[in-house]
Amino acid sequence: MTEAEPRVPANITCIDCGGRCHLLTRLDPEDPAQPGDLLTYRCEDCLDRWDLLIPEEE
Repeated sequence: MTEAEPRVPANITCIDCGGRCHLLTRLDPEDPAQPGDLLTYRCEDCLDRWDLLIPEEE
């Protein structure tokens, strides 16, 4: 990962229940995630799905 590549967390906190969400999107190390890409997470507790866009750099 270089400075220009966004950091993509493997886990995030679920806004609904506070549980741990796991990244479902498979990332290719040779084609790293870029701003505007869609990441999908699933909560292990409530099973909610979260679709997040990687934000653009300011």
